[in-house]
Amino acid sequence: MKRLFCGGIVVSGEGQKEADVLVEDEKIVAVGSGFKREEAEIIDVTGKYLFPGFIDGHTHMELEVSGTVTADGFETGTKAELAGGTTCIVDFATQNKGESLAFALKHWHKKADGKASCDYAFHLAVSDWNEDVKEELKKVTAGGIHSFKLYTTYDAMLSDDQTIYEVLSCLKELGGIVGIHCENNGIIQARLEEVLRKNGGRKDVSGYPYTRPDLAEAEAVGRMLKIAACVDTPVIIVHLSSRKGYEEIVRAREAGQTVYVETCPQYLLLDEGKYFSGNEEGRKYMIAPPLRTKEDQKALWRALSEGGIQTIGTDHCSFTKKQKEAGREDFAKTPCGMPGAEERPALMYHFGVNQGKITREQMCRCLAENPAKLYGLYPRKGAIAPGSDADIVVWNPNVRWTISAKTQQSASDYCPFEGVEITGRAERVYLRGTLAAENGEIVNGYEGRYVAGKIERSR
Repeated sequence: MKRLFCGGIVVSGEGQKEADVLVEDEKIVAVGSGFKREEAEIIDVTGKYLFPGFIDGHTHMELEVSGTVTADGFETGTKAELAGGTTCIVDFATQNKGESLAFALKHWHKKADGKASCDYAFHLAVSDWNEDVKEELKKVTAGGIHSFKLYTTYDAMLSDDQTIYEVLSCLKELGGIVGIHCENNGIIQARLEEVLRKNGGRKDVSGYPYTRPDLAEAEAVGRMLKIAACVDTPVIIVHLSSRKGYEEIVRAREAGQTVYVETCPQYLLLDEGKYFSGNEEGRKYMIAPPLRTKEDQKALWRALSEGGIQTIGTDHCSFTKKQKEAGREDFAKTPCGMPGAEERPALMYHFGVNQGKITREQMCRCLAENPAKLYGLYPRKGAIAPGSDADIVVWNPNVRWTISAKTQQSASDYCPFEGVEITGRAERVYLRGTLAAENGEIVNGYEGRYVAGKIERSR
């Protein structure tokens, strides 16, 4: 079946232009003008922007963590993504201690296959490193997994410097790339003990940001970049939250290193004042790294506008208010993470594009093109171009609406941006040529497919 999107403004990372988009079945056939209208279903998108389907490169669906499981599995989580304009996610398939990489991937496929409403790919989060796992990496990369994650904190996932060096060295030879969660675990543990000794407990959430300071992030960023320099390989710093962390990246780049950076809407738009608004409210915003200061926000926006940050993910790791209450008596026992899948594109458009902090082209790069390129999905994903999947977001720049948990697709029972008024949203979302969501409502669910990455990647 042919569909012709007529009268819209096609957005890419390089510019925007008025053009018609011809789609046949699941693929984009041509972008231009002069197409025969009688041979296709006409979709009038006059005055609307056409973005390639957005990609969320940082999600945690149905993750077993902190003695519980995230509120959103692939069923509800991908509906939330799709409703907001995201047509593909890259979720973290997590290898637990004692597991093989093959087992972790099989486990994640079981969670996702047949349940997803947008397309999905996987990173592999590595927690157990040995000779068997090293050998497995060859099979894993040959099978389409080229991005991996390492942690510098969390007991269940922590990798020491030797392990990080060895993993980076191995993946350099195989063409893979590593994203790293950067926080100094020793500083975190020491400060948790300090708060306990000083206050006789850790009930007050206002003590949380002290235990994970910006210097703990900056130290780990600097250390990881030095290890990567020894290996001479690019790395990705995920969910960057602070100015001091970014300064470490700038220094490494000035020395000639290739460093990719991801941040998230929460670090651009929310600040640590949330932790001082009462324990029940503060627990909702307990994420890692924590929310920072307004000065950190300014630094991240500046880096984003200057091209120093390549991608904006969500770190969607949702819990309910009841799940968060595990930290009622000790904030250290609170599951860290919050929802964000649905709001990301609208937040970036309203607070970024509408307020002149970034352009539509930059939004396209950070939410679609760059993650597609970084994770081996481009040009199948991340572009409105002949041969690409017909993942198209019809963006209405003028509609006004209010973000609310009452209308969200996420299974979480709260929304971090509750009551925020937005101008601009994904009016219609097409997944591989078929209308899948409209004005935040799912009209065609459970059509998501697994997408294997390709090793070609611009570095």
